[in-house]
Amino acid sequence: MDRRFDLRKQEMLAQCEVSPEVFEGIVERMIQFMEPFLKSLGQRVQRKHAQDYLVGLVSDLNRKNVESIAYLHDQDRRNLQHFIGNAPWSHRKIIDTLVDQVGQKISEPDAVIVFDPSGFPKKGNESVGVQRQWCGRVGKTENCQVATCMGYVSRINHTLIDSRLYLPKSWTTDRTRCKKAGVPKEIRFQTRHEHALEMLAAHGKKLPHAWVAGDDEMGKCSHFRRDLNDQGECYLLSVPSNTTIRDLEKGGEISWNDAAARKRPFQQVQEWKNNLSKKKWNKIEVREAEKGPLVVEVAVCKVQTKINRCNMKYNEYLVIVRTREGGGKFKYDYYFSNAPPETEPQEYARVACAAHQIEECIKRAKSEAGLADYEVRNWLGWHHHQVLSILAVWFLVAETERGKKMDSCDYSSTSSRRPGDGAVSEFELPDNRTNISRQIATITPQRRSKILSPQKP
Repeated sequence: MDRRFDLRKQEMLAQCEVSPEVFEGIVERMIQFMEPFLKSLGQRVQRKHAQDYLVGLVSDLNRKNVESIAYLHDQDRRNLQHFIGNAPWSHRKIIDTLVDQVGQKISEPDAVIVFDPSGFPKKGNESVGVQRQWCGRVGKTENCQVATCMGYVSRINHTLIDSRLYLPKSWTTDRTRCKKAGVPKEIRFQTRHEHALEMLAAHGKKLPHAWVAGDDEMGKCSHFRRDLNDQGECYLLSVPSNTTIRDLEKGGEISWNDAAARKRPFQQVQEWKNNLSKKKWNKIEVREAEKGPLVVEVAVCKVQTKINRCNMKYNEYLVIVRTREGGGKFKYDYYFSNAPPETEPQEYARVACAAHQIEECIKRAKSEAGLADYEVRNWLGWHHHQVLSILAVWFLVAETERGKKMDSCDYSSTSSRRPGDGAVSEFELPDNRTNISRQIATITPQRRSKILSPQKP
């Protein structure tokens, strides 16, 4: 037994090996990568600080805050602190450039835009937006900040796009507190759902997509689903297991205003699924996994839901996705969708799988690009750090894709330059090839399967 496990360990270690050629010229490529984003920074010193900060975010520093990054470059931390916390440069212009690039490089017509709140545990009560609230990162109510994150997922790749800081009413009604934290006067209270709609309006037209997805915090709000429907967006949104529905398919297809349908009681989705027959479940192979194909089962039913204790004015579909766990038990995920009636279960499975990718995006941003490592307290500093961290993730996505191609025996550079040629730049960067390389995801061609493709009827 020991020998068998040792052999498997050696196989796994071999899969983790990355060719040295993958990292040649990485600093030069970072300079090239930053050029389009630096155009929005008017001062040369700001452009230099932005490059230094990005290098620090993708390095192997344990804490990727301003002080650590400044010491990495042997600089006085006060200059970098001013750049992040007080310098008047627009993080929105950098996001706009990022959206343009994502739309050009990894977009697909049936891609998925995903929204997900993310918590940042914090001590004290001075940091902008902090209060005791639900923090998914620790799984309980905790003193934290919360951001509404937007991600983009296609079969080509996935990445973070934007984020909005949630300001609780305890903040927006206290203008003195807001002024101290540098919150602009025009900022008013917005729910996370309003954040999502705002980001969708700002970026949706530049990002080809067929679906909007999100976790149960997003899906449980019937107003959010209604607003997406009114805007012509097709959604698949997770909902809690105690959400109530009225089955409209018992005994055949019945419209929501049919007298017989109105007499049926509402019941929780977790109770409704207990009465499903085996033939209702569709087995679908989602993707290849370590131990073989990953198979999920999907059940779909037309239902009526409620909004403000009244019936929703359009039908939705309840989509249940279950996966088998240890001991023969199942894990159930519940979703509502306004998709067309002809939508296949395979397509629901694909989108549900894609929706979970934003969790990977956020995890990568926090573990590899310092998304949660900031020590700034004000509004401007929070947004400056966030946008540069999101930008660092996009750089790592590009490097990972390049590494996959090279690991497939294609050792040619992705540009017309040779790896050692270098890039023309007015700045000099320290050689951090080793630090940066540790942050790039493991390149394993055996695991390059794509998200399930939709099957047309």
